[in-house]
This record gives sequence, structure tokens and C-alpha cells, in this order.
Amino acid sequence: MGGVGIALFSSAVFGLSGSFAKSLLDSGWSPAAAVTLRMTGAALVLLVPTLLVMRGKWSLVASNWKSILLFGLFGVGACQFFYFLAVERLDVGVALLLEYLAPVMIVLFLWVRHRKTPKLMTIGGTLLALGGLVAVLDLTGEAKVDPIGVLWGIGAAVGLTVYFFVSARADGALPPIALATGGLFVGAAMMGLLALIGLLEMKITFVPVRLANWETQWWVALGGLILFSTVLAYVSGIMAARALGSKLASFISLTEVLFAVLWAWMLLGQLPAGIQLLGGLLIVGGVLLVRADELRSP
Repeated sequence: MGGVGIALFSSAVFGLSGSFAKSLLDSGWSPAAAVTLRMTGAALVLLVPTLLVMRGKWSLVASNWKSILLFGLFGVGACQFFYFLAVERLDVGVALLLEYLAPVMIVLFLWVRHRKTPKLMTIGGTLLALGGLVAVLDLTGEAKVDPIGVLWGIGAAVGLTVYFFVSARADGALPPIALATGGLFVGAAMMGLLALIGLLEMKITFVPVRLANWETQWWVALGGLILFSTVLAYVSGIMAARALGSKLASFISLTEVLFAVLWAWMLLGQLPAGIQLLGGLLIVGGVLLVRADELRSP
């Protein structure tokens, strides 16, 4: 149960990012600026402890450079970048739904790779979790569907899939904090390069923000985004993926959407609808089915 608890903790702190980011965006920040400073700040916070942990172990970085590069380019950078491109063309709910197709992609990839049909409980859990995800996002018939936006959303899902596979399959001797730090530096460099060539707009405003119905300084929201939703989230997420495997960890990550709704309720006063609460129960049910299937497997 330790791995499941860590995965739920990771989802909870990842889910905080929406509330912290919204307060910055509402005050005039561009999405690219928020996510780039998020990655850069988190990488710098993790740098000192990473240097201490990696003393005498730098050969592990050399032997895992491909994992670090993939994690940073796809699991961190591309996932965020493609998601923002999708949001430009699609409603946020639709973009999130596409990004969280990652667990289904993982099931299909493992099916093709091992040429073994998923068990009935995994299939049932997948369908139940997807139904719950749709309910939590509370999509309506008015949601916009743009083909190019859909492709970007699927690209974000691919990036998230790589995140789980690399987290679970990287050399277990490489400390999770080292993988997170290296990946965040790579992701931040990628975002900075895209901004430098004009593909992303970097806009920062140093004005007070609204958070939990009270006014605070911009650096409070940015600090929460960095410390909770990035530093703690990525390190615990890697630990969970190594303990549970990519498939189960990705399914538990669906609870991030539920946590995001609950945090928005507590911090932004956005009351969740009844259908969203029902969707949360469906997601939990789907995760339990996949977990039960994992426990039954040899």
C-alpha cells in the first residue's frame, strides 16, 4: 500500500497546480512563462539535495542519460507544451480528457508488446475510469472540437505516457530526485528555446494575485506551484511509478483531475457539481479494478 499512498499523494500535489497557476494567469501571466519558471525554479530547488545524493554516483547519470533526456523532453517539456497548444484550440476539459488517455495508451502498448490480451478487470477498470474522467471534467455539448487541437492533445497524452514508462523503467539505482532534477532542467531548457525562437510568449506581471478568496503576492502562488506541484509532485510520482509500474501508476494519476476539482473548490471557491463527485467515484472504482487485477497477476 505504500506505493499506492505515494501515488495518491503525487496526484494530490499535482492537482494543486491548476489553482496556483490560475491565480497567476488571471493576473496577466502567460501559460508559457508560468510553466517555464515552474520547471526552472523546481530544478534549482532540487539541485543542492541532488548534488548531495549523487556524490560518488555520477556514473549513474552517464548510464541513464537517455532516460533523463526522454523524461525531460517528452514527460516534462513536450507534455506541457502540447497541452498548452491543445488548450489554445480546445476547451480545457476536452484537452485534459485527451491528455489523460495516457493510461489507455499504456494498456494498448503493453498489449501489443507482450501480445497478451488485457484481463477483463483491466479492461473494465479502463472503461470505468474513462467514464469517471468524462464526468469529472463535466463536458457539455458546447465543447469545441478542433482537429489540430485534438492532435496536440494526443501529443500531450504521448508525452504523459513516456513520463510513466521512463519513471518506471529507469535504472532503479538512479535516485528519483536525480531523474526529476535532470528532467526538469531539460524541460525548462526546451521551453526557453521555444520562447527564444518565438513559438511561446513569455509574459510576467509582478502584481498581487487572488488565492483562496484572499489577496496575496505573486511569489506565494509561484512558490506553491514550484514546491508543492512540481518538486514534491515529480519526485513522489517517480517513486510511485517505480513501486507500482507504469500501468497502475498511470491509472492512479487519473485522481489528479479529481484532486484538482477539490482544490479549486477549497482555494478558488469553485463548487464541484454532483456529476463531478459521481465521476470521482467511478475513477476510484476503475483504479481499484486495475489494482485488483495487478494483485492477482503472478
